Formats: sequence, structure tokens, C-alpha cells
Amino acid sequence: MTTPDAYENSVSVILPVLNEEKYLAATLAAITSQDFKGEFEIILALGPSKDRTSELASKLAGSDSRIKLIQNPSGKTALALNAAIAAANYPIIVRVDGHAILPKDYIRIAVKTLLETGAVNVGGIMAAQGETLFEKSVALAMRSPIGVGGARFHTGGEAGPTDTVYLGVFLKSAIDAIGGFDPAFIRAQDWELNFRLRKNGGVIYFEPKLHVTYRPRSTVRALAKQYFEYGRWRREVIRTHPGTINLRYLAPPVTLAISLLGILFGISISANFFIAPIGYLAGVVISSFLVGKSFMTKLVLPIVLVTMHMSWGLGFLTSSKRGLRRG
Repeated sequence: MTTPDAYENSVSVILPVLNEEKYLAATLAAITSQDFKGEFEIILALGPSKDRTSELASKLAGSDSRIKLIQNPSGKTALALNAAIAAANYPIIVRVDGHAILPKDYIRIAVKTLLETGAVNVGGIMAAQGETLFEKSVALAMRSPIGVGGARFHTGGEAGPTDTVYLGVFLKSAIDAIGGFDPAFIRAQDWELNFRLRKNGGVIYFEPKLHVTYRPRSTVRALAKQYFEYGRWRREVIRTHPGTINLRYLAPPVTLAISLLGILFGISISANFFIAPIGYLAGVVISSFLVGKSFMTKLVLPIVLVTMHMSWGLGFLTSSKRGLRRG
């Protein structure tokens, strides 16, 4: 890939936006207050929100000429990202979600890392932070190997090449070379895109100095839905690209299957089979007391961890074998 030396201080920040009234103003304030010295634009791809997101976006764009609005009638993330990339004027793309908060030095460090390493995508840590007790418990789970496995963008680690990163700061030319995000993927677009970037010879680089504040789900139902979709679409990535399979993605479905069989056989054959689900639950409780920061989070974490593990596993196991539907 060709490093865009002539435009190394110019970036396009892109955001797929849908129902983000609560956080959008704070997200954009964090972007516009960056200590990055180069030129940048902010492109919001607006989906059909059910709240006042579009009205708020128009108001914010009216007060800052760097903010540009485009429409994403489908509401789908991949299509929003592709439309924003197509509308981008600069050779470096900074992807941000509508509820993420960037630290002040994020763009500066990311661009510097991108250009110095020769990578095609640089990203850092998905720093989950909650406000309520449940959200704080989810954040702890999301930043622990017990909750999400050993992915560096969740738990941290050494800087260097990796499989995937959270969000990302890309060379636009690298995204264009592989045809952009695949609109067939409702979820897991990042995993899928980063696999194709690597397959095309690019390097995905993890930089632990980059921390992005992420707001976790606030209810058990919302968390279960999120992780069910994660499991479902992660299996679709594996079907499409067998080279992306990883043992940590198989842990939740295997755990779910063994636990369900243990309960079934325990009821119908022998109580000894209850050892499997009881052992899993005991492990979750012990882990929760190790990970929890307060007595209350230690009590809530077992609910959070079981929801995440079982929902992911169920989504993975029930994912359609018919494959992706492409229009």
C-alpha cells in the first residue's frame, strides 16, 4: 500500500449513526476537541432513527462546518460506512461509533502509528465504562478474558500486528482495494473486513495507547440480544472465511451444549451428569468474585457472564446454514 505522505495530516472521521440522541453530542465534542493538528472532516451517515438523533445532528452540523451529513436509509452499519467512505475527501479514515468517546490524543497517536508502522488499520482498546451497577458489571466482564476471551482490543496487551481491532484508523486506499465493508454482514463487519485486509497483504496493528470509551448495554435483555447477534454473525464470518476460526469463539457454544446435555442427561439418566453445568456455574461465581471491584458487582457479574456466554453460544449454534443472503 502507498503511504499518503502528501496528506498525512488529513483525516475523514466517519460515524454510522442510528438512535444516538443520548451520546451524539458528547461523541462529536470529543472528536472536535482532538489535539490533532491536521485537517479533518466529520461525516455522519444518518439512519432512520426513532429518536431526535437526526434533528440533533442537523443542529450540530449547522454550528460546525467540518460536520457533514449523508443519508443511510437502510440503517445498516456496513452500508453507512461504505457511503461515508465514498464521501470522504481525505486518505485516512477514522471510524467512530455514535456512542463512543475518543480521548483527546486518539487521532494524533493513531495517525502517527499508522504512518510509522506501514499498517493499513490501527486500533486500540474498547474501554467499556458503565454508569449503573449493571453497566459497570458488563464493563468489567467485557474487559476480562473470563467474559470475552483474550482479544487484545478487549483486555489489552503488547503493541503489534493482530487479527482485528476495535473501530480502526484506516488507509482509505486499502479499504477501496478490497471493495469496502461487506453489506451482507449485519454484525461482525470489522472482523470480516480486517480478514480481507490481511488476506490482501495488509497489517492490522494494535496500539494499547488508544483507549475508546464504550458504553455497554444497560439491561439483561439488551445484552442477551447483543451477544446472540455476535455469536450468530461470528459463525457467518467463519462460514465465509474459514481461516478466521479461533478456539476462543468455540468456547461459548461448546459450554452451552455441554451444559444443556448435562442437565438433560442428569434428569433422564444419572445425577452425575449435573457435574458439568454445576461446574460451569461454580466457575462463573468464583470468577465473578475475582473480577468484581465491589461486593455488588461480584453479585451481578454471574448474571452478566452467563448471559454473555449462553447468548453467544446460542447465536452461534442456531446461525442459519443457508449462509448470507446477498441482494
